[in-house]
Amino acid sequence: MKNLKGQSLFEVILALFIITLIIVAVVILSTNSISNSLSSRNKTLASKYTQEAVEWLRKQKEIDFDAFVENINSSATLTYCLVSTLWNREGSCETGEIITNTIFKREVSFVLEDISGKTLITADVVTYWDDSKGIHEARTVTYFTDTRDQ
Repeated sequence: MKNLKGQSLFEVILALFIITLIIVAVVILSTNSISNSLSSRNKTLASKYTQEAVEWLRKQKEIDFDAFVENINSSATLTYCLVSTLWNREGSCETGEIITNTIFKREVSFVLEDISGKTLITADVVTYWDDSKGIHEARTVTYFTDTRDQ
């Protein structure tokens, strides 16, 4: 009987199959890693933009509390779209109203309450974005009162 050297066709096909499985697994893991990294980056940026809005609102309150309350009371919906840190537009953000050079929309909704003669303002700031996995948001709720009386 002849002593054959080399690989049989079956061994070559099996080796190619195993190599293909390994390559596909590496590609899937890399894709998931990039997707998770992008999602984490967006969540961090959205949190930053949300906190930026809270700090801006706090500054507006400290500059002139009465004007702050009047600005909120003048809104028909008590919701503002904050494209930048300005009182941009009353109402929820519409298509195309995003923070400049980003994918994020930012809104603030207010609730005013009178507690024992003092005004309590609840501000619900939400920054949200849409991607292939759906709509995501970063939200924070903060409370404002008039600190001049304390």
